[in-house]
Amino acid sequence: QVQLVESGGGLVQAGGSLRLSCAASGRTVSSYAMGWFRQAPGKGRQFVAAIKWSGGNTYYADSVKGRFTISRDNAKNTVYLQMNSLKPEDTAVYYCAAGSGGPYLSSWYGRSSTYDYWGQGTQVTVSS
Repeated sequence: QVQLVESGGGLVQAGGSLRLSCAASGRTVSSYAMGWFRQAPGKGRQFVAAIKWSGGNTYYADSVKGRFTISRDNAKNTVYLQMNSLKPEDTAVYYCAAGSGGPYLSSWYGRSSTYDYWGQGTQVTVSS
């Protein structure tokens, strides 16, 4: 069992920044990947960013490249999502996820089915 707890969401004006954190605990097997997904009202879950735990390879959705940065702290078992230049269309509930069934092909990091543990979500609202 792996428990994921997100924090850092909130309300921010367009152009502003937020830093999301996801702390993992209770894992019985190593996670090969951790990722961030988001879901806006009336829309499906969308891939945002992912990181390979060992090695630090990163993957981003085209819509956030150059604005968002995913990173990890091995000692703290924590993954971060630094969000800069936020836009109203970034408004969504953001979910942290961990995948334990790897190793994975690079193309798998953006698939929700890759991840078997999910956090409770944190709301990010970007006002115009």
